[in-house]
Amino acid sequence: QVTLVESGGGSVQAGGSLRLSCAISPYTSCTYDMSWYRQAPGKERELVSVIDMTGKIRYADSVKGRFTISRDQAKTTLYLQMNSLKPEDTAMYYCKLDRAYGGYWCQANVWGPGTQVTVSS
Repeated sequence: QVTLVESGGGSVQAGGSLRLSCAISPYTSCTYDMSWYRQAPGKERELVSVIDMTGKIRYADSVKGRFTISRDQAKTTLYLQMNSLKPEDTAMYYCKLDRAYGGYWCQANVWGPGTQVTVSS
């Protein structure tokens, strides 16, 4: 079973920065569309950003210009660079394999356990 593990969350003052990482293991021959989601208490889980198998990127309007999604060359680690953080960015952040390509062994809809981001004013 493929496993995702997020890291890099923490507490930061408004205007600060954090970089989240999502490690994918084990290595497979699969290609994925991957996303970052977040969920604040009492709110619906929302899509923050997605990078598809071709490298095409989309961002939620609320984070455009502040967050950057990227993936390493081997596509084993997903990143989310978060700058100019605001209190409304406070949430649990999750990475996800949205879609998988390559064969029956390629798993889709896999979630990491999440990493907490707290932004204070």
